[in-house]
Amino acid sequence: MYQDIVKKFGIYLNPNQKIAVRINSPYWIPEGSDWVFLTPEVNMTMVNIRKLAGEKKLVPDPDSIQWGTIPVRD
Repeated sequence: MYQDIVKKFGIYLNPNQKIAVRINSPYWIPEGSDWVFLTPEVNMTMVNIRKLAGEKKLVPDPDSIQWGTIPVRD
């Protein structure tokens, strides 16, 4: 079970909001069609995230992507 969760660690992108989040714990795993799993490389730089998103044509202007924050649980 833990290995299934670890496979979900990486960088996720919300193309509509143009935000990226780094997931390296099971605290919150993005779900749904708003989030795209971009890469399992949790240490990827924003420069490379923008480049990869541009190559995959996920956003029209990759330079507009910014870091986002994960939701706080109650």
